[in-house]
Amino acid sequence: MNSKPDFSELEELLRYHFKDSDLLRKALTHPSAVNETKAESNQRLEFLGDAVLQLAISANIYEAHPDLNEGSLSKIRSMIVCADSLYIGANGISLSDFLILGKGEELNGGRSKKNILADSFESVIGAIFLDGGFDAAEEFIIYSLSDIISQASDGSLTYDYKTTLQEYAQALDAGELEYELVRIEGPEHEQIFYSRAVLGNRAFGEAFGHNRKHSEQNAAELALRELKVID
Repeated sequence: MNSKPDFSELEELLRYHFKDSDLLRKALTHPSAVNETKAESNQRLEFLGDAVLQLAISANIYEAHPDLNEGSLSKIRSMIVCADSLYIGANGISLSDFLILGKGEELNGGRSKKNILADSFESVIGAIFLDGGFDAAEEFIIYSLSDIISQASDGSLTYDYKTTLQEYAQALDAGELEYELVRIEGPEHEQIFYSRAVLGNRAFGEAFGHNRKHSEQNAAELALRELKVID
């Protein structure tokens, strides 16, 4: 772990320079590091950032889609303001390189965990809001999530759990990742496929789908949940 993160490099990626650099450090401090660093964690900033994110995205899609009703707007927003999307946003600014983690979480692959990165992304939003106000936070949100916003709006946004699990496995050097077809049930025209992910010597729970590909995606999602990479 880099004990002295280069925050100036991160600020370049954020396209925002902090007046109070302690806010950025706090935004990057995972709860696991509190005892070791004697610093406050990013949990309060995460709470604030979530609210700012919700408002910024709501305002953006409200103005961009005057023809959509409340239900449609809510659906688009829920696809943007979720752990999967924020994880992509965090990776887009290489946030994992700058996280301050406890030794245990570091050894447990914390830098690759979707929830940690998504939560830290919200914390950074909260820090920018406190340091520069809503306009600065909104500018960061819209630029860093621009592709996600566009895809959610046109209905093309999907998530690939198999890719996420593969990236996690590679980050931890956890061994070969395979998918086993456990069984097929039902008549030929309505078959249900059951698959499970196997990572190294560890087999995860079975998941089903209406074809093998779908069952493997569901198996990857289940494995990510068992690994606590996602909720």
